[in-house]
This record gives sequence, structure tokens and C-alpha cells, in this order.
Amino acid sequence: MSIQSLNDNELVQLYISGNEDSLSILLQRHKRKIFSSIIVVVKDQQLAEDIFQDTFFKVIMTLKKGQYNEEGKFLPWIIRIARNLIIDHFRRIKKMPPMPVYINDEGEEVSVFSSLAAPNDDTQSAEVGKFKKSIRNLINELPNDQREVVLMRMYYDMSFKEISEFTEVSINTALGRMRYALFNLKKMIEERKMDLVLK
Repeated sequence: MSIQSLNDNELVQLYISGNEDSLSILLQRHKRKIFSSIIVVVKDQQLAEDIFQDTFFKVIMTLKKGQYNEEGKFLPWIIRIARNLIIDHFRRIKKMPPMPVYINDEGEEVSVFSSLAAPNDDTQSAEVGKFKKSIRNLINELPNDQREVVLMRMYYDMSFKEISEFTEVSINTALGRMRYALFNLKKMIEERKMDLVLK
């Protein structure tokens, strides 16, 4: 039987037992899908290549340490690793997403991000920094599935179709998670009586 005809799990076991060629086959088999799932989020060729390499480095280290236990789910496991590395990257550079709208004193809908995106001057910088941190903290308090959709939609500007493909859920589920996330953010803002208007 040709090594090429083995399924992912068999190739993983073969690699763990010392056959280096089996990882090359897995890489060739899934490279396009994994790389596509990265580039659609980061929208930068060089960054996507770096994250792709980091992903496979982490895969190799996990397999060599004997810590792989995702039997039969090799591709989703790798995509999860890539996704976590993407989120880590954006967390490191502290890119702030646009946020949902709120009602100002005049009763108009205003995007929270319109304040966040404005260039900081010396008089506002401390207040803006505090405000951004408050919003980030609220996002971090969301349930994992809701936080993930907010990050992908707001940080990475992904469409709901891209989000549904990336998280392997239906578009309706992705939309539902976003609705719940926005509802929960609004509720937290109201409960804590946060002042979202920057003077």
C-alpha cells in the first residue's frame, strides 16, 4: 500500500513513529486550505506565510512531544492552531476593532469606533487609552464563541460567510453569535453605567 493513500490519522501515527516523509504528505495535502484560512483573515501575504510556518512548527513540536490526541480530526486541529496564532498576533499589536453603535446625548446613533479611531491629542490620550482598555476588557468577558465572532468581524473585517467557513458553523449561527455578543456588550455597558462619550 502506498504511503500517499493513508488517511491523516495513519500518517500522523507514522510520523510519530519516526517517518519524516509522512509529515510532508500531510503538508502537501492540506497546505492550500490551511494557508487560505490564514490569508483570508490577515490579508497580508508575508504575515500569512509567517503564521503558516509558525503553525507547522507548533504542529511538529506537539507531535514530537506525543501531545497530539485529536484522533481523526487532524485538519480542524491545525486550523485551530493557526486561528489561535492569528488571534495572538492581533492581541500583540493591540489593533482595536470598531465597536457597535450607542446613543449619544442628542439621541443619535454613534459608532464607538468613531471616537476610538480619532487621532489622539495630548489632552485626550489618557482618556482615550482608558476608554479603549475598557472596551477590550468587555470583549474579553464575552463567551468564547461570541468573542471569536466579534474579533473576526471587527478586528479582521471578515464577512459572515468567511466567519462561518472559518469556524465551521452556518452563517445563521455566526450571525446569531454576533447578535448575542452585541446584546451582551450593550448590557454590560448599561449595567456598569459606562460613559462612552469622550469629551
